[in-house]
Amino acid sequence: MGSLSVSGEVATVAVEKIGGIDETTVEIPPGVTVLRGRNATNRTSLLQALMAAHGSEWASVKGDADQGQVELSLGGETYTRTMTRTAEGVSGSGLGLLADPTVADLFSFLLEDNEARRAVERGADLRELIMRPVDVAAIHRQIRAAERRKREIDEELDHIASLKRELPDLEQKQADLREEISETRKDLQRVEDRIDERDVDFQATESRDDLETALDELQATRSELKRVRDDIQSEQESIAALRDERGRLAVERSGLPESPDERLDELEVDIERLRERKRELSEYTTRLENVIGFNEELLAGEHRAIAKAIDAKPESVGDITDQLYQGSKTTCWTCGSRVKSERIESTLGSMRDHLEETVAEIGDIEAELESLTDQRDDIEQTRARTRELTETIAEVDAEIERRQSDVADLRERRDNLSARVQELEDRVTALRTEEFDQVLDLHTEANELELKLDRLESERDGVSEEIAEVESEIRRNDELAAQREAVVEELLDLRSRIDRLEAEATDQFNEKMDDLLDVLGYGNVERIWLERTDTPDGPVVGGDDGITGSTFTLHVVRSTDGGTVYEDTVGHLSESEREVTGLVFALAGYLVHDVYEEVPFMLLDSLEAIDAERIAALVEYFAEFPTYLVVALLPEDAQALPEEYTRITDI
Repeated sequence: MGSLSVSGEVATVAVEKIGGIDETTVEIPPGVTVLRGRNATNRTSLLQALMAAHGSEWASVKGDADQGQVELSLGGETYTRTMTRTAEGVSGSGLGLLADPTVADLFSFLLEDNEARRAVERGADLRELIMRPVDVAAIHRQIRAAERRKREIDEELDHIASLKRELPDLEQKQADLREEISETRKDLQRVEDRIDERDVDFQATESRDDLETALDELQATRSELKRVRDDIQSEQESIAALRDERGRLAVERSGLPESPDERLDELEVDIERLRERKRELSEYTTRLENVIGFNEELLAGEHRAIAKAIDAKPESVGDITDQLYQGSKTTCWTCGSRVKSERIESTLGSMRDHLEETVAEIGDIEAELESLTDQRDDIEQTRARTRELTETIAEVDAEIERRQSDVADLRERRDNLSARVQELEDRVTALRTEEFDQVLDLHTEANELELKLDRLESERDGVSEEIAEVESEIRRNDELAAQREAVVEELLDLRSRIDRLEAEATDQFNEKMDDLLDVLGYGNVERIWLERTDTPDGPVVGGDDGITGSTFTLHVVRSTDGGTVYEDTVGHLSESEREVTGLVFALAGYLVHDVYEEVPFMLLDSLEAIDAERIAALVEYFAEFPTYLVVALLPEDAQALPEEYTRITDI
């Protein structure tokens, strides 16, 4: 069945200036419709109009017109296309029944100039035709995206590898600085202890008070300098911890799958479409249940008032005939005719079956809705987590920046204090006397050690920051390696997917062509089969991914009257045999790609290479697949088809 809900509905096609048709309107009921007539009776023109209504460009405009139009009414919708003659050919505009008629043009609209039929007759390579319905371009887009991710991960892993090589030297430098800082602090402590132990008995001089004030300020400044250094170290440790946290958050964010806006928009559109379809079917099911219930009650003898009202209609010739055949008849409430109860029961049975199919379709829609909703929720959760991580990382970055600013302020404070210590040292030196030279020398030595300690600590802080950044990057190595492994697996799968799709398509085509040969019953053609050959210098499949496609060759296995079986090529067949082979290939494509699931119409033309009995067998075989099967036949060929098929003789 087609993707539209058109079961049981008559399709109406209005054509103007298409092919050889000046103007016509044709109704096509579900099932098989035979366009019966001789050549040049506009049968092919009507088929072209149906193709154009689906969105195809394979239609011609009448010779005396610049534009033609076709209008197809189907499933409660009307599709209007305008075909315009241009310098480059015929161009169509307007909304067709199909968004993309590519597959239908190849395998559902099998007119004489059908591309699949002609490719076989020319002996062309069939790989592109067979694989055209498969979205190979999408696979190549995925391959390019995966290769891009792999390159980015490889660059990051190479950078991390270089950082790993640098880390031991940085750690050794950090250890050396820490050891030197420790020794310098010990030296400074020893000098400060000696200063504290010294008790110089200053003689009363005019400069004694100034000297004592300078010494007191010098001592206080050194104490403040020591506190500032401790604050710097504390801030550096906090920054290192924040960098670790940021690295962990960044690793988690990089591991989240991509969630493009386009995919979310597609899911929302599909979900809304399915919900609307479910609502329509649910309303339709309710109405159908009411109709069935009412008829069941009417058959059971209920609603007597309605039955009496129906029976009270004026007598007519039909009423007199009914009186001659009273028996077990019931009055139809829709038209007032007397019909057998069994016929109403049969119609109700068909309606119940249709109701079950509709309920089953609702169940399928609900399952698909659940799947799409889960996908949408997963994407939204991933996007929410990504936003949360991004915001948290931004907060951590802001905190790191704030603390780095504090460190910069502290370092500036430290530098100012160091400069103040130097000023005080100079002042004390100017005020000193021989009596306290030793104390001043100790202060000078302490000041030099302070300066050295400041330099060493600044250098250590820089190395520590560098090590923290390196270690944060190195911690991402395992996660990146896991991501790379997943991307490599994805690439392997994508690169082999085309090969698998080609192999599956080949097997399916061979299977369907075997079935069709059985239907046609050709005695001298044992088998038509596709051979798929992988060649290193084969055609590149879509783009610059380096994936070479296979070559598809069609073989024919024939048998002689004596029973000898041999393999032949299409080029050695007669013209009629090539036409039959091309038709079999195109029909197999229709089945392999399940075209009937999306395209309600199947069109057959130019079947003269097949005798009437085989045409009848072929039509009977395909009648169960499309909703509408329209076949153009000569009068003598049409005679072999069952009478119950709809026939159109005047277009």
